[in-house]
Amino acid sequence: MSGERAPAVRSIASVKGMRDLLPPETAVWAAVEATARRIFGRYGYGEIRTPILEETELFVRGVGEATDIVGKEMFSFPDKKGKSLTLRPENTAPVARAFVEHNLRERALPLKLFYIGPQFRYERPQRGRYRQFYQIGAELLGDPGPACDGELLVMLACFLRALEFPQLLVLLNTVGDEASRAAYRAALRAYLAPHRNELGEDSRRRLDTNPLRILDTKVPAERELLAGAPALADFLSAECRAHFAAVCAILDRFGVPYRVEPRLVRGLDYYTRTVFEITAGGLGAQDAVVGGGRYDRLISDLGGPEVPAIGFAIGQDRLLDVCPESFRRRALPPPPVFVAPVGGVPVEEALAVAEELRASDVPALAELQPSSLKAALRRADRLGARRVVLLGPDELAAGELTIKDLASAAQERLPRSEALARLAREKEAEPGRGAPAAPGEQETARLARDDKETV
Repeated sequence: MSGERAPAVRSIASVKGMRDLLPPETAVWAAVEATARRIFGRYGYGEIRTPILEETELFVRGVGEATDIVGKEMFSFPDKKGKSLTLRPENTAPVARAFVEHNLRERALPLKLFYIGPQFRYERPQRGRYRQFYQIGAELLGDPGPACDGELLVMLACFLRALEFPQLLVLLNTVGDEASRAAYRAALRAYLAPHRNELGEDSRRRLDTNPLRILDTKVPAERELLAGAPALADFLSAECRAHFAAVCAILDRFGVPYRVEPRLVRGLDYYTRTVFEITAGGLGAQDAVVGGGRYDRLISDLGGPEVPAIGFAIGQDRLLDVCPESFRRRALPPPPVFVAPVGGVPVEEALAVAEELRASDVPALAELQPSSLKAALRRADRLGARRVVLLGPDELAAGELTIKDLASAAQERLPRSEALARLAREKEAEPGRGAPAAPGEQETARLARDDKETV
């Protein structure tokens, strides 16, 4: 019927736990990623990009069937032929799979790879935690020595300093080799078994599957109980002790602050020997910004040869949430110059001026529809411009431009070439110039060079 309203069309929102990243925030993300590529490239790391879809078995075998990731958090589903596929919940196992599949051990070792990209876990959404989240990570494959562990940590410190994080501290531990861990698991299980009823549900499950994970507990009563537990350090082989001491010596050599944390084990089953987190000052109780460790058996567990490796992953969403304001300001792009044709000057003339500015690397926006001067200035202000180029019939005839400062309302008419040159110079002085070298980064670069020469 003619008087009836059409049914309302339902608007579609993003999937729960996933989000859109919008400008200008994406400029900060891009600057962080550019900094990672620059710093990691100095150390010889090349970028690897793996598919977001993998066979589910890769994570069951690689991450560990008893882990929370595999047991509770994976997005898994059958394809049209019934094969179980999973949106990758982490990227170390896919890198290891690619190493085996493409026979990368035939290249010069150690092989240094880094990645930047989305991962997926079915977690309860909360601030800083998303079901699609992003990681920056790196893997060094093919060298079992402590120098690799040390260099990786020096590189991470260099990266975080470039982002201007203050008061960096490496929390460091060793979980030993397989023999050391087997002996310690038995001792820890024997200690905790009489206290089984005092443990929470997760810790009771871990007591049966992987008791080392109980050391990660945040439950105060369980932490108190663990105070009297056997120490992993007492079960380490002489070789593991020597390896750990050598890693500590490298951090001492390059002035990277660290603290040995005997209860640090990390959350994945594939770690061996060195494990670590790095914290930064001013972030409160949740001050860790990166974690990782050595995994010498993962490649062989996936059907490849025995290849030792070490790596880390940084939660990029969390990293951006706590990124220092000083870096964020520098990462934002400079405000655009707005070019407004007035008095009937064709829009094409404004486009020509904008193109000349862009050729000088000056961000420029042109008014694309004829409008009044008042409307053009209002639009320039809404777009964040600080300066407006006014191009009227008189300016066009004389080969000149009028530059108007929106903050002071001052304006000046100049020859066209001079006006364009001034805007280019002023752009260089604007705050927000992409991601230039951070204060103190020359010192971290020197440490990086010294590290490569010494380690």
